[in-house]
Amino acid sequence: MKPFGLVKMRFCLLLFCLTLTFGANGCSKEDSPATPLETFKTYTKAINQKDTTTMKLLLSSESIKMHEQEARAQNLTVDDIVKRETLFSEGQRKVEFRGEKIEGDKATLEVKTSYGTWETVPFVREDSVWKIDKKGYADRFIQDIEQENQRVDEMMNQDRQQLDAITTPSP
Repeated sequence: MKPFGLVKMRFCLLLFCLTLTFGANGCSKEDSPATPLETFKTYTKAINQKDTTTMKLLLSSESIKMHEQEARAQNLTVDDIVKRETLFSEGQRKVEFRGEKIEGDKATLEVKTSYGTWETVPFVREDSVWKIDKKGYADRFIQDIEQENQRVDEMMNQDRQQLDAITTPSP
């Protein structure tokens, strides 16, 4: 009877050691950083919960600087700006996304707006963490407007040249 008790005790000891080993490995394993998509999902949850602190943590440092400047200019708090300037409308209940693309320390994700159009949201990796780059979004928006203005100017100049050619008398 004693040998069976010894085997049972060794089995229990082995089981305890295995449990301890797997438990220690599970605790010591670092979580992989969130993807841009996971970051965006966390951001949308924070918006719904009106969790401004989490929203700010998910924004790039350049985005926070941009919001600080805007807050000073409007005599508001950064929290006011962050709450007001989400990437989708307040009444939008469903947020659809597609096309996550990661290229080095930059990434994009397409998000469907309340108007049914797709907007590209940029991300930047800071300290191994993906952050929403609203500054990059604003810069790209301004660049798109400037390109459109330039295109319109070129069309107007062409129209003027054609009009001048028609209205100028030939010698």
